[in-house]
Amino acid sequence: MVTGGGTLRIEVDRDRCCGSGNCVLAAPEVFDQDEADGLVLLLRPAPPPEAADRVRRAADLCPAGAIRLT
Repeated sequence: MVTGGGTLRIEVDRDRCCGSGNCVLAAPEVFDQDEADGLVLLLRPAPPPEAADRVRRAADLCPAGAIRLT
């Protein structure tokens, strides 16, 4: 988990994604699911500071570990 100040950056690994949708439920302004295959789509690689807690929760909830925060 990333803590402290600074700009939060997100990377997703679609090859690891299993399509659970937990990320979309936790932070719908940052993540979506591809209608064709159900895999994660990253809408905002650098989310606003007010979304940071939701993004961290999304990463924690990802069963495949497909979300990386830096």
